[in-house]
Amino acid sequence: MRLHPKIAEVIEYDVCTACGACSAVCPVKAVSVNTKAEIRDPDDLTLYVKGAAPEVCEKCYACGRVCPVVHGYLKDEFENVQNFFAAKSAIPGQDGGVTSAILKSLLEKNEIDCVVGIVRDENWQTELILMTKPEDVDKTTGTKYTYDSVVSALREPFEQYERIAVVGVPCQIHGSRLIMDNINDKIVLLVGLFCMESFYHDVMTEKIIPEKLGLEVSDVMKLDFAKGKFWAYTKDGETHNVPIPEIAPLAREPCHACCDYTAIHADISVGSVGAPDGWNSVLIRTETGQKYFDLVEGLETMEDPKPGMSLIKKLADMKHSNNTEHYLEACEKFTFDDAGIY
Repeated sequence: MRLHPKIAEVIEYDVCTACGACSAVCPVKAVSVNTKAEIRDPDDLTLYVKGAAPEVCEKCYACGRVCPVVHGYLKDEFENVQNFFAAKSAIPGQDGGVTSAILKSLLEKNEIDCVVGIVRDENWQTELILMTKPEDVDKTTGTKYTYDSVVSALREPFEQYERIAVVGVPCQIHGSRLIMDNINDKIVLLVGLFCMESFYHDVMTEKIIPEKLGLEVSDVMKLDFAKGKFWAYTKDGETHNVPIPEIAPLAREPCHACCDYTAIHADISVGSVGAPDGWNSVLIRTETGQKYFDLVEGLETMEDPKPGMSLIKKLADMKHSNNTEHYLEACEKFTFDDAGIY
């Protein structure tokens, strides 16, 4: 059998998360994930700098060692939770602004050198930026619910900085952890965001907002998932919503094979589920996470928040139940044995 990068099959069977870890570590830039995570055709090598096919790969196989799909998923994504509480800051954000507070404090105290963030314009078009100053964080507040290949943007920071933080959804955090474990020790902190699914940019701006919600994209100030609905908050102060089941099928195809809701591979996981309105749930997963969280200033915390961990686990179980079969079906097609649920 011909040897080839394992990610070639991950791409072929459309379970590539587009996290960008492979792109960040490939020594010859053989693969370059589109930062907008557009739908990719494995037979169309124009979507890559050199391509991910066996003919152009240098066969170091670094890509396979940092791929979350190849690495697989843990059955119990709560096994490493050391502490659970709610927190909020005065920084404007999606809910409690905890992620922004963490990044601002650590940059202010010179505990980290940089972190990749995502900014958007009024038409919800996004762009990756490198945050190196506390004030940079203000540009990136709010959840976009579209997908950008955050980890792929680490290639240059790896050459310039020594202490890099990564904030991302579960697949991005998973890929970053694999980079830390196998390739590069310059990542010092992983902050994971709860994620049920994400959407391609065009789907969000051309279908969900105008067709499902009946709104002009430029009128939308904030998007949110809450109480079984997808919400849009507009400039006129109004709120609009649509039941989640109406838009869930429009999620990126790889999201239907993801079996991680709270980013088990993070040092700190943050989300709105499980905490009261205006607060974030915080899961401390590692000693590193606790160390850095203890340095953060300007946070108010709440022990034993409601509805609490039971709701977080309920949604995690729902994601696993919905997606496990899709992921394992792809695993059966792989010619390698690494992937699976452990």
